[in-house]
Parts: sequence; C-alpha cells; structure tokens
Amino acid sequence: MVEIDETASNILEKLSTILEKPYRALGLGAGLVFLLLLLYHLAYLGGGYFGPFFTFLHVVSGITWIGLLYYFNLVQIPIVPNIPAELKPAIGKYIAPEALFWFRWSALATVVTGLIVFSTSSAVHNFTIITGAILGLIMAFNVWYIIWPNQKKVLGLVPADDDEKAKAARLAMLTSRTNFVLSLPMLYCMVTARLLVG
Repeated sequence: MVEIDETASNILEKLSTILEKPYRALGLGAGLVFLLLLLYHLAYLGGGYFGPFFTFLHVVSGITWIGLLYYFNLVQIPIVPNIPAELKPAIGKYIAPEALFWFRWSALATVVTGLIVFSTSSAVHNFTIITGAILGLIMAFNVWYIIWPNQKKVLGLVPADDDEKAKAARLAMLTSRTNFVLSLPMLYCMVTARLLVG
C-alpha cells in the first residue's frame, strides 16, 4: 500500500499545477475527451456525430445539476441547523452563492443540450423520454423562477426583511425538495427510455 501511495503521490505532484485549479482540471478532462474523440470517433465527425456529442454534454451538465441538487438536499440543508451560529455566515457568503451559480447554469445547460439531443436523429422518441423531459423542464422552471429568486432574498442579493427572508428560505427549500423528489422519476425515465419501449 505504501508503494502505491508513493507512486500516486509522485504522479499527482507532477500534475499538481493543473489539479490544484478546478478550471485547469476541467480543461485537462476536456482535453482527454478530445483525445478520445480523435482516437475513436474521428471517422464519425459530421452530421451523425452531432447527437452523441450533445448527449455527452447533456449527461455532464445533468450530473452537475442533479449532483448539486442532491448536495443541497442530502448535505447542506440537513447540516446547516447543526452549524454553530458564528460559522453560518460562511455558507451564505461563500458556499451557497457558488453552488447556486453552478446549480442554475447547469440546469439551463441540461435543458438546452437535452432539447438539441431530442431534435437529432439519434434521439429516442417515446412516452418515457417525453415524461422525463417534462419532469426535467418542471425542475428547471423551479430552479430559475422559484428557487433562485428566493435564494437571492436569503443571500441578501435583493432587499428583504427578516420575515421575507424566512419565507423565501422555506419556499426555496420546499421547492428544492420537490425537485429532489421529481429527480428520481425523471432519472428513471431518462435512463430507461433507450432500454424499454413505452
């Protein structure tokens, strides 16, 4: 085990200038995707590659969106009440704004790439995928038109008194929890649409 740790440490230290910065790490991952594209799919570039490429982008943006949804509902919301009062401002000042930025824009990216995929010839068109898409659209609407406007009040990005902030926090939480519930049937539909007829 020590040998594995030393080998991994040596390799990762050589990559540390890239891995220490998330956008550089993301760029490295994108570069590896481009390398795989050249190695395995260069012959497919053209009209037939459009759908699969946007399916990949749809999945990446969806993982980001739903991953953050699960983070909020399984980690942040349940843990915040247990955080000492003097530490709570850090969540509203540093963590929540950044997480909400990625949350809302990955939701939009998921919808846009999903619509692109749906319009290509590589898309599956059945009741299952349509149900999943409708659930996804409802969830994205909730993100942009209920959760985000209310979170802006909670974070102090728009003026609101303490009572308005409390109401906004509750509505944002309940809407996020609704999206959490809807994510399960939505994901079921998205995953099974290509596997089952219906």
